[in-house]
Amino acid sequence: MLKRLQALTKQGVLRQLDYQFAKFVAHHSPADQADLAALVAALASNELGKGHVCVVLDALSPQRLFSLPSRVAIELLEGVPEPSQWGELLSHFAVVSSVQTGKVQATPLVIEHGRLYLSRYWQFEQTVANKILMMANNAGAEDVRFSTTALNVMHQALDDLFPVTYGYLYEALSTATTTDARQRLVCDMLDVVKPEQVDWTKVEHILVNTTSQKDLSQLDGVIPLDACLNWQKVAAAVALTRQFAVISGGPGTGKTTTVAKLLAALVMQAGDEHVPNIMLVAPTGKAAARLTESISSAVKSLPVEASVKEGIPTQSSTIHRLLGAIPGRVEFRHHKDNPLHLDVLVVDEASMVDLPMMARLLDAMPAGAKLILLGDRDQLASVEAGAVLGDICSFANQGYSGSQGQVLSLLTGYDLHSTSLDLSLVADCLCMLQKSYRFHAQSGIGQLAKAINSGRPALVEKVWQQGFKDIHHYALSSDSYQSMINQVTTFYYDYLDAIAEQRDPNLVLDAFANVRLLCALREGDFGVVGLNYRIEKELTHRGKINPGDDTWYQGRPIMITRNDHAVGLYNGDIGITMLEPETDAVDGVRRLKVYFEMPDGTIRGFLPSRIPEHEVVYAMTIHKSQGSEFADTVMVLPNDFTPILTRELIYTGITRAKARLYLYAQPDVIRRSVQVRTERASGLSELLV
Repeated sequence: MLKRLQALTKQGVLRQLDYQFAKFVAHHSPADQADLAALVAALASNELGKGHVCVVLDALSPQRLFSLPSRVAIELLEGVPEPSQWGELLSHFAVVSSVQTGKVQATPLVIEHGRLYLSRYWQFEQTVANKILMMANNAGAEDVRFSTTALNVMHQALDDLFPVTYGYLYEALSTATTTDARQRLVCDMLDVVKPEQVDWTKVEHILVNTTSQKDLSQLDGVIPLDACLNWQKVAAAVALTRQFAVISGGPGTGKTTTVAKLLAALVMQAGDEHVPNIMLVAPTGKAAARLTESISSAVKSLPVEASVKEGIPTQSSTIHRLLGAIPGRVEFRHHKDNPLHLDVLVVDEASMVDLPMMARLLDAMPAGAKLILLGDRDQLASVEAGAVLGDICSFANQGYSGSQGQVLSLLTGYDLHSTSLDLSLVADCLCMLQKSYRFHAQSGIGQLAKAINSGRPALVEKVWQQGFKDIHHYALSSDSYQSMINQVTTFYYDYLDAIAEQRDPNLVLDAFANVRLLCALREGDFGVVGLNYRIEKELTHRGKINPGDDTWYQGRPIMITRNDHAVGLYNGDIGITMLEPETDAVDGVRRLKVYFEMPDGTIRGFLPSRIPEHEVVYAMTIHKSQGSEFADTVMVLPNDFTPILTRELIYTGITRAKARLYLYAQPDVIRRSVQVRTERASGLSELLV
């Protein structure tokens, strides 16, 4: 078996890591177990490299082994028992711990309920499940369930933070010329979800006789609160009443606005006795910088006293920095024996957090502290193993338990659906924001994202045919490919002109962040490497950059590809190469520096010699673009379908566009991609039941 696996490694089917792990496991197995042990060890390691936390043995078939052709897979299995027998056999192997038989010890592999894990990843999954269930079972402040005073304080805080406002409705009424149009505006802008409970005759009378915004306040007495449903207010109420909460929603649904109001409510709830120690984090430096910017903006507009705003942090950090990364080591300074010092932790872009990092984060949470995860469950899962946010949000359609539904209704005034059925504890901790404030009916980006999430190619095609001004689709050809290169090259003039005009680095970084070319692949004509080369060459030809023979040149944009805790730069951080200001020149000589926006929003320049591993980033993968948004997003897919193309990948790329999307792809490639879902093998959702 080891010889067969070694041959697959030489062919590039397996990684050297997979083979060496199989070799290690085989050498620690009795002779009669060695072949099967080596095979499953290589399989578990290989699947982990693809993002799967475990191997689901019941779903195994010869055709699925290492994605090999059937004939090759059958040859590989020669002399080995059928996959259907593996679960029972492995539970008795010396190198495998079996949870069902109670044989849990220090072994390389663990089997539980037909799922085979590498031991460390089984432990990670157990940690995440146990910590989440423990927190989900805790209301955070137990008196919330029973104290009328506490409920009244929170109810008033939520009413103050989520008032019914009529400004947008008043402005929009001038465009509505029919009764139906006015009713649609009211339902949309006042979050009416049960129009049958509204006396529309009275509403119409108020609308047609309105001469000022103040006149619309009469609607308060006509539209009952329980006919409305503002999911942002519900999300805040969920997080107020639980120690653990997840707020998920697509682009423009107001996750940051919601959490800013939630944090204000927490500060107001605490009063002067104990201002909670709140920390904000994100997986990457870029995402942390965006969180800093958006939270700062949201806090400024909160309708609360200055003392409350002062209690809300506006600086965010990376998860690595929060936990205290130790250079050269996997461990962090903060863990269960040295927990974090905080009362509330908000994690943005939680879909990007992989299983090991989530386990370490939960392990370092102090007892009683509140954890709030923000993210889009429909986005791509983390680059590394696991799909933690997706697994947690798999309970989102269950609704709320009777007790939680009652508390949420008391706090919000809405008639929330609840059930007496047995639910996962996690279901009471979730809220899915469903209304996009950025993408309305006239937004092609929003409609396209919704159609892709449906998994129905016909709906996607229908969106293209509606003539939206903010989305553009071009079938691939040699001409359109060159047009794409020309288009992206021209888009990058803005940041290069800003450099030529010696603008401040923050303005240059902002200009560069307005545009990006996104790819599904790394290699080839449609991949990052090939497209970066072509764009760099075109910019050189047009005289916008001057690389010469040097690696570093003015305008060179780079992305960090490996964390460097000592320097403070992390995987995904983007910097622009510029001459330093004259005030920083040494002996009158201005040096090239690479400027980055740090997680706290400040700009910092580094000498090229200090920059860790990196790559040019005129083009970047859709995976790497998570946590970022660009006014103009150009996206290219390969001209032939490949298994990496999935619904989640297309959705993630499209929703990076804030204003305009330009998609270069063959129609049949889009059609096939939309029908393929990303599935990652994991036992987390079952453990959370």
